[in-house]
Amino acid sequence: MKIGIIGLGLIGGSFALAAKKYTVGVCLYGQDHNPDHLAEALSLGIVDHPLAVEDYAAMDVILLAIPVDACLTVTLPLLDQINDNALLFDAGSTKAAICKLVELHPKRNQFLATHPIAGTEFSGPSAAYPELFVDQAQILCETHKTRPDLLEWAMQWFRNMNMEIHEMDAEAHDKHIAYVSHISHISSFMLGKTVIEKEKDERTIFKMAGSGFASTVRLAKSSPEMWTPIFKENKENILEVLKEYITNLKDFEHLLKSDDYDQLFKQMKDTNAIKTILAGINEKNISNQ
Repeated sequence: MKIGIIGLGLIGGSFALAAKKYTVGVCLYGQDHNPDHLAEALSLGIVDHPLAVEDYAAMDVILLAIPVDACLTVTLPLLDQINDNALLFDAGSTKAAICKLVELHPKRNQFLATHPIAGTEFSGPSAAYPELFVDQAQILCETHKTRPDLLEWAMQWFRNMNMEIHEMDAEAHDKHIAYVSHISHISSFMLGKTVIEKEKDERTIFKMAGSGFASTVRLAKSSPEMWTPIFKENKENILEVLKEYITNLKDFEHLLKSDDYDQLFKQMKDTNAIKTILAGINEKNISNQ
């Protein structure tokens, strides 16, 4: 089986390594807009061969692991070039736009919209590792529009990587992911920005930074090349979440200014319920292993 990976960063590289670990008889071809990334992926053994445009038709599977705006540019030309039994899927963090893009293409049934809920704050081929997707959710959208045999192969491939498969409407996906992922990255970037600006005047501030600060700003190390297009594509949902988030921040500010510590305590106590919710999710994941 020939698998082509377009985009050899954390996600694409990890899919390549996972394919080698969990799938028998695969040959990996790779392509990246950064020639240094391609060279690194080849030297690390992440992929076996470069992927050229003339190779597209020979691939059994092609994975797009590139920024979401780039996906919207290359998906239709790729569908034009793949063979009649190949599967093309993307791994982007927004799904509504790409599902709408492909809906009228003659090879729509050879496309699968996916979003692996996995990642780290690191990027590039050296950040990739084969266990990235173990016990992580894989969101699939509009599966009824993908050819059944190709869909079944993909689902089994993801199961072989020990991913937990969920199906979801594309627009619902984009709304929900704005709450549980996109706002987290925005918060981390802006907290990091605030502290960096303050650090210009107070050089000792980072000496006081503990594990709480480090964990909160961890996502601020994420790639702007990847996240700027995500924020652009999911703008409306993110603006809705930001409005609610800013309202809560302003409410916290008001309570603090008015010395209403009883209400501050109550709000934080109520928010502690997140521990029970997350524990329930973790228990479910363990029971599904």
